Amino acid sequence: MAGDRERDNRAEPRSPRFRLDQPRTPRPKLLPDYDPEAFGRLSERIARFLGTGRFIVWMTVVIILWVVWNVTAPGHLRFDQYPFIFLTLMLSLQASYAAPLILLAQNRQDDRDRVNLEQDRKQNERSIADTEYLTREIAALRMGLGEVATRDWIRSELQDLVREVEEQRGEQRADKRVVFPSEGARGRDVGDR
Repeated sequence: MAGDRERDNRAEPRSPRFRLDQPRTPRPKLLPDYDPEAFGRLSERIARFLGTGRFIVWMTVVIILWVVWNVTAPGHLRFDQYPFIFLTLMLSLQASYAAPLILLAQNRQDDRDRVNLEQDRKQNERSIADTEYLTREIAALRMGLGEVATRDWIRSELQDLVREVEEQRGEQRADKRVVFPSEGARGRDVGDR
C-alpha cells in the first residue's frame, strides 16, 4: 500500500479542477472587442444621413467643387486630372461602405419590426381572449336575467293583485257585508278597548 501511494505521488500532476460555482477566466482575444449595439446604432445614423436630401446636396456640392477645381486650377495645384480617377475611386469607396451600412440598418429595423409584430400578435391574442370571456359573461348574465324578476314584471304582478283586491272590495260592498265590525256606525273601535 505504501508503494502505491508513492507511485501516485510520482505520477504526472493532475490538471486543476474547474469549479462550477465560479466564472471562468476570459480567454485572450485576437480580434479587438466592440459593442455590436453601438456599431449598429452608428450604422443606422449613417444610413439615415445617406438617405436625406442634405447628403445629396452636400455630395453634389463636393463633386462640383472637385471637378471645377481640377479643371480650372493651375496645373501644379490639380490633384486629379481630367478622367477624375481619384474622384471615381472616392465615390466607389463611399458606395462600398454605404451599401453594407444600409443593409445593416435594414436588418436591425427588420429585427425591431419582428419584435413589434410579435408583441402586437400577443396583444391581439389577449384582446381576443378578453373579448371572448366578456361575451361568455354577458351571455351568462342574460341567461340569469331571464329567470330574475324585472321591475316591469313586478309592477304588472302588483297591478294584477290591486285589481283583484279592488274586485273583491267591490263584491264585498255589493254584498253589504261588513268585514270589520269596527267599521260600523261609530267608525272606530273605541268601545273595544
